[in-house]
Parts: sequence; C-alpha cells; structure tokens
Amino acid sequence: MSGGIVVVFWVSLLLTVTRVDSLNQSGGASKTQCFCELQGQVDDCCCDVEATDKLNSRHIYPVIQRLLQLNYFRFFKVDLKKSCPFWPDDSRCALKDCHVDSCTEDELPQGLKSDLTLCSAEETQQRQLSKVDESLSVYDQKAFETWKEYDDLKMNFCELDNETSNSTQYVDLLKNPERYTGYTGASAGRVWKAIYEENCFRQGNTKDFFSRRSVGGLCREKRVFYRAISGMHASINIHLSANYFYPGLFGQARWEHNIDEFQRRFDAVTTNGEGPGWLKNLYTLYLLMLRAIVKAAPYLEQESFYTGDEEDDAAVKEFVLQLIKSAKLGPETFDESDMFQGQSAVLKEEFRLHFWNISRIMDCVGCDKCRLWGKLQTLGIGTALKILFSWEHNSIQEFSRSGRFHLRRAELVALFNALGRYSTSIHELQMFRMLAEKIQKPDEL
Repeated sequence: MSGGIVVVFWVSLLLTVTRVDSLNQSGGASKTQCFCELQGQVDDCCCDVEATDKLNSRHIYPVIQRLLQLNYFRFFKVDLKKSCPFWPDDSRCALKDCHVDSCTEDELPQGLKSDLTLCSAEETQQRQLSKVDESLSVYDQKAFETWKEYDDLKMNFCELDNETSNSTQYVDLLKNPERYTGYTGASAGRVWKAIYEENCFRQGNTKDFFSRRSVGGLCREKRVFYRAISGMHASINIHLSANYFYPGLFGQARWEHNIDEFQRRFDAVTTNGEGPGWLKNLYTLYLLMLRAIVKAAPYLEQESFYTGDEEDDAAVKEFVLQLIKSAKLGPETFDESDMFQGQSAVLKEEFRLHFWNISRIMDCVGCDKCRLWGKLQTLGIGTALKILFSWEHNSIQEFSRSGRFHLRRAELVALFNALGRYSTSIHELQMFRMLAEKIQKPDEL
C-alpha cells in the first residue's frame, strides 16, 4: 500500500477482499452501499436494526463509555506470555506499537494491589465458606477444590488465565487501546484461518468460510456461533477504519476515520456481496451481549465492584445499574430459550468446545497488543455464552444465592469491555454513514 501503511493484525484479514485505492475513481459503488442491509430484523434476534441503533445511541453507548473509564473496568489481568498450543510460537512482533505496557503496583488502585484484597461477590462468599469448612480434612478440601474446578470447566466457554502465574500482569486498557500496530503477514492470516476453517460450523463441504452462504442451512445454534465470530471480526475492522493510521512529519502520527478503508472492507462490490451482511452480524453479537447483561442482572446487582476507591466504586455500581435498567426497558434483544433444547447435549458441548478452542488460539497471536484485545474480547463473548447457556432460563438468581453461579473479576471486566467495543462499533457505523452521505451529496449537507 502507498505510504507503507500496513494493516493491523486484529483487523487485517478479510481474505475475500482485494485492495482498491479509490472506489470512486474506479467506478465502484456509492459510499452508502455498505449500509444497504442495515435495516429491518436482526438475524437470529428479536428486534430490528432501527430499534437497536436507538437503544445504543440514547441509552447504552453514553453510559458504557463513562463506565469503562473507571478503575474496575480499566485494569485487566492477563497472561500475554502463554505459549501457542497449536503451532510453533515463531512470529513475535518487534514493532513498538505491538508492545503492551503493564502496570506497576503504584499505578493500581489499592484494592487490586494484592489478590487477597479483592472483594467480588464470589471471593467474599468463598472466604465465608472457608471459615465453615475448617473442620474438613485436607483430603476433603482437595476433593472440594477438584469438584469446583470440574464444575467451572464444564460451564466455561473460554480457557481462563491462571491469575497466580508470575507471567500474569495487570494492563491499563486506556493506555493500551485497540488500534493500528503495524503487525501483519502470515501469522495474522494463520490465526483467522484457524478460527474460521477449524472452529466455525459450516454447510456441507463449502470452502467459503466468511460467507453467509456457508451457514444458511444450519440450525440456529450454529448460525449464532458464526454470527458472533463474524460480528467480532466486523467490529475489529470498523475500529481500524475509525482509527486509521496516518504517518506525520517528525513522528506526529494521527488516527482518524478513513471512509475509503471502511468501504474497501464492507462494500458489496469489493466483498463479493458479503460486507453488508458482516456489518449486520455485529448487531447480532451486540444484542446477544446485552441479553447476557440482563440475564445476569440478579448477580451483577449484588456485585460490589471493589477496587478500594469508594467514590470510583460507587460510580461503577451506579453506571452498571443504569445500564441494566436501560437494557431491561429497551426492546427484547435475544431469546436463547429455544436453543439447545431436546436431545442437544452433544451439540451444546460441541458449541462450547469450539469456542474454547478459539480462546486458546488467541495465545497464538504474535502481536502483544492484538493478543491483549483478542483475549479480552473472546473472554467477554465466552462469559456472555456462559451466562446464557450454562444455566436454565431465569435460574441465575437461585444459583447465585447457592454460590454455584460465579464470575471472576477478569470475566466481568471482559464482559463489559467487549460490550463496549461493539457499542462503539455501532456508534462508529453512524459516523461512517454520515461521512458517506456527506461525500455522496456534498451540496445538500
């Protein structure tokens, strides 16, 4: 590409897309062509695009943007040094923008400086239970821990990092934003190829893994799986186009909207008709995430979101409750009640293991910053799937009281940050639509 600009890993690979320098000059479609399917019913969901846009712009986006600035959701504990379990770890990125700055202890809020001070609902309950269980033998305590680990394993849709590992560190997400890094090449392509080819469900022997045609005849469960991955991929590409890297003089680089890059990635002309559908899959994923927040409300409403900063923690609680209230008062989003019914235990386990595999593939990403956001988003989606499908409909309150339902702090941070990514992507779509219309009809605006 001109100027030596390379595409960031996380958003680099839409294999069916070819590079064009200027669609207008080459006789391509109008700038608004990308949005041709962003109307009507959202696939596999309960509401339409128009209602979703209204809900997001008026109620969700403003709140979650403020929420994610606060300490509890700003700091994410993650292991970026785990080895790739599927192929040799031979593609580590040495570019400066791939680097992730971890936090020093002085940068952390008081409550996060030691794992012993964390006060989530789960950890508080575990401390209470430990007082009761002091009479248990060492053997019984070990057996109890083993049972709990087994229960967690069967419920989780992601491989969670070992928070006690020396290689696990806190990262300030505000100081390490998801954007251009300069990482590209075979390593990036190999990751997306493994995600789509080896883990997404498809119809028959089709090789067109990015195409909606590959899932058209599948059951709803398998379609939802594909739409979640495709929606995440679309969101990543939107963020690249909205924070596109422009080199400047004397190292003064800037990140700005690039309508041509957005059009290249999503226009029907350049994507064999697929791009507008990829954008619509973002809406499916967004509504799925919102539904998980609503379903987990009984648990979230009891969570303390503790970091040791009383004012900050109170603001977090206020915004979380406001977010839940807005999601409940909005239109019905996603109905999981008819999924995995009847003789579907095998399908549900296959679904879970496929997503588990994708979470492990994130440890194969060669760029640390890309790996960070890849692990966070897959954990966020995996947490939503855990909420929706690990318990029967409307039973979380009962399980929460019994201690059988619990979310780690990392899961909560990932859940809300992933929702924030997709809420921002939908917001950016409106920005791109306005830019496209302004270019299309400059004299009328």
